[in-house]
Amino acid sequence: MGHFAVVAPPFYSHVRALEALAQQMIARGHRITFIHQADACALLRDERIAFYTVGQQSHPPGSLARTLALAARPAGAGIFHLINDLAQTTSMLCRELPAALENIGADGVIADEMEAAGGLVADSLGMPFVSVACALPVNRDETIPLPVMPFNYASDARSKKIYRSSRRVYDLLMRQHNNVITRYAAAFGLGERRGLHDCLSSLAQISQTIAGFDFPRQLPACFHAVGPLRSPEQMISMPVDVQDGKPLVFASLGTLQGHRYRLFRTIARACRQRGVRLLIAHCGGLSPGRIARLNDEGTSTVDFTDQPAILRQAQAVITHGGLNTVMDAIASVTPVLAIPLGFDQPGVAARVVYSGIGRRASRYASHPTLCGHLDELLNNPIYRQRLTAMQPALHQAGGALRAAQIVEQALTTRQPVLTGRVQCSNSGI
Repeated sequence: MGHFAVVAPPFYSHVRALEALAQQMIARGHRITFIHQADACALLRDERIAFYTVGQQSHPPGSLARTLALAARPAGAGIFHLINDLAQTTSMLCRELPAALENIGADGVIADEMEAAGGLVADSLGMPFVSVACALPVNRDETIPLPVMPFNYASDARSKKIYRSSRRVYDLLMRQHNNVITRYAAAFGLGERRGLHDCLSSLAQISQTIAGFDFPRQLPACFHAVGPLRSPEQMISMPVDVQDGKPLVFASLGTLQGHRYRLFRTIARACRQRGVRLLIAHCGGLSPGRIARLNDEGTSTVDFTDQPAILRQAQAVITHGGLNTVMDAIASVTPVLAIPLGFDQPGVAARVVYSGIGRRASRYASHPTLCGHLDELLNNPIYRQRLTAMQPALHQAGGALRAAQIVEQALTTRQPVLTGRVQCSNSGI
């Protein structure tokens, strides 16, 4: 039995995916401890998972609210404040993780790709670690755009020039965060590291993507696309009447963007014009007054719901382009209308279009425009056909169970786990 630490950004979607992986590791006889600032503990639901608090001085209880508020509005000057917060968090973790890992007696680290400190510190201690991409993988490939960019895939010279220019812009934007990575890599004696893509595991890299969804790209031999990391436990959902004969559309903008009333209102009007039922999951982001106004538009609203179960009943999903929701849509064969708002969502939306499983719209689109997109998704069978064609790859990917097998093999043998060479034992070592 091993004791493994999880280091990840304190965001709901990342913690949910990694908690599902942690549950599979626990089922295999291992101990799991999440390490982060005090506020992040509230994101965990499984009491079997331990939590170790760091950053009491620099990140005291209550301080996470500022970061989440900035992440909820990733535009304008706020993006620079958010990058500063993320840089300060990485710096704190780089300072405090070495002692924390020693205090809990960790045997290895499960590091979210979006938090460089996990890989940096593990590497500096000679401790095995695996990287997990809960969002789009951060591996650099000059033939495709970065995940945060909205560009479609193309291989012509002009497109490649645009990709190069956009990488320079992104690296300039992220300079403050990248400087923290560079500084601590040098202090740890790890050599030059310039960004998140330089902090990935050489033992195993795990992604929630599947074959056929991402752009064509070069990836390391230890890269494993396992599909959605989901817990077998289901949330209690609000009853929804799905028997009145009208198609059901499900809309969710994720936990950070659930406050966007105007966008939800536009979606509601598009669905009313199209004559379909709409269920909105606002994740607690809307006030009672705004919920009432949406209900007046003929919309059903709920804070949280059992998303996979609802998607199995829906004929289309309207989403911000979060990878979790899109992967759930693939699993339920539900066509996607992606309206990206920030982070890697433009990249996810571009891949929705590339893979042919849905359409992309601007956050500023009018309700007639959204109605036109819905008409196409509901009436053109090609989207469900392409989703259906993905199902063999999805089932073969293996999800959280296969991810746990990869993690276990990598962290216990300390040897690279290559694609197609996973030992599928039933219990931990």
